[in-house]
Amino acid sequence: MDSQEFAETVREEAATPLSRLGSSKALYADTEGEMDDDAVLQAAADRAHFAAERFDAWADEESGEASELFADAAATERDHAEAAADERGEYEPGEQPAVVAHLDAVDGTVERLAAFVGWALAAGNNADQVVGYFVGQASPRTASTFRSFGDDYDEYVERASGLLADETDDADEAVAAATAAVEADYEDYFETLEALGVNPKPVC
Repeated sequence: MDSQEFAETVREEAATPLSRLGSSKALYADTEGEMDDDAVLQAAADRAHFAAERFDAWADEESGEASELFADAAATERDHAEAAADERGEYEPGEQPAVVAHLDAVDGTVERLAAFVGWALAAGNNADQVVGYFVGQASPRTASTFRSFGDDYDEYVERASGLLADETDDADEAVAAATAAVEADYEDYFETLEALGVNPKPVC
């Protein structure tokens, strides 16, 4: 399975959770129902901050191109966190997102690269919702800041998928690891919305 086919397979296998993570309800879940600028920026900064910490650790534990990819991702996610913090004016880390907690338990180069792809696909959907929110708030400058994040997530998927094509002959294992990362994000979305009294299933 080549790199493009891998990414497309993950998108197909995780189509439903990715679709719902790309809905407006995903941002509602991220902010636990507090849909205002501060809450949205805090959630975005937390996603990036804790991801950067995880990828820094992976970079130290891996070698070669995988280590380089994770180090680059850590640096970029730190930039994302700083950008969100700058928009907010201040930032203190909140709770670690569930998807990052899932990544904490992933071992093995192939599994990490694959989980990274799943994380990046979900993160791209999240960034799109943040963009949509600030467009709706008539804050084009802030929306533009987050719109630029999308290219980074696309690059992550491309680079990690390319490395996976070289690292493993077991495409099924890699696809499973990628979709598990998406599912971790989705399960938290689902449980949070249920706790807020919102039906998590319909896409809106």
